[in-house]
Amino acid sequence: CSRISEGLRFITRPLSAEEGNFSLAYIITIHKELALFVRLLRAIYVPQNVYCIHVDEKALKKYKTAVQTLVNCFENIFISSKVASAGFTRLHADINCMKDLVHSQISMELLIFCGQDFPIKTNKEIIYYLRSKWNGKNITPGVIQPPSAKSSTNQSFSRFTPETNIYVSPNKRFKEEPPHNLTIYFGSAYYVLTRKFVEFVLTDIRAKDLLRWCKDVHSPERHYWVTLNRVKDAPGATPNAGWEGHVHAIKWKHEEGNAHDGCKGRYDQDTCVYGPGDLPWIIQTPSLFAHKFESSTDPLAVTCLERRHRLKVLRQADTPADPRWHF
Repeated sequence: CSRISEGLRFITRPLSAEEGNFSLAYIITIHKELALFVRLLRAIYVPQNVYCIHVDEKALKKYKTAVQTLVNCFENIFISSKVASAGFTRLHADINCMKDLVHSQISMELLIFCGQDFPIKTNKEIIYYLRSKWNGKNITPGVIQPPSAKSSTNQSFSRFTPETNIYVSPNKRFKEEPPHNLTIYFGSAYYVLTRKFVEFVLTDIRAKDLLRWCKDVHSPERHYWVTLNRVKDAPGATPNAGWEGHVHAIKWKHEEGNAHDGCKGRYDQDTCVYGPGDLPWIIQTPSLFAHKFESSTDPLAVTCLERRHRLKVLRQADTPADPRWHF
């Protein structure tokens, strides 16, 4: 374990008093790209945080073994005690990790989902952003889906509508009315949640009933969090929020020439898989994380971003850096 920690250059102590007194909790869902997962984990790893890893059931056995070997070397990293069932994977994976995280000995203050992405901001910058801009509020970007902008039921992913300038759900209609007369919102699957909101999600009858209702909904993770965060009495709720909150930077194909100058890597359906030419745009975005990278097809983009990120982390440190933390 000492060879793993040192060889992979994990940062093993808090780099400032502010960071040492503020714990973040992460959920990371993975099933491939082991090298990218290791890079992501060491970029966001600090000993005062806690990390729940959800390994998809379809992952290869040797992949699961490698992840378990790494996780066993850190007290604040663990694999989710329950694997989400097929067909309802993403939302249940998050819920399962949350159940484990609230029982963690580390007292987390916020929870961030990051998946197989990569951080743009340092741990210190993330804390500053959450404290200064949100101050105990949840970040769940999304809106009520306009009735005139419904998309067809046979689409396998959400689509963009130029007339509304938002993504709309592929659910043209729902099988049944939502419970407790809840207004269903549609938004991002990426979020930042307070611990009290997580406890609300796990215990409140409205949250439980909405989770059951979501079972037959396409992409339920794009409805569930944003809908509950618009409930006025939910802890840290933002009932009047829209698409605010810079969590993930994504280059959507339909926004080429408007929000960005095009994908310099390649498009995977409607999303850019970044190449080195995308780095200037990435580092200028106000977002906390960037989506998405593939180290197996174009490792240079994430390698450059990783080195830039580590240099910035060490420059911001209030304590002397261990020489082994440098790449």
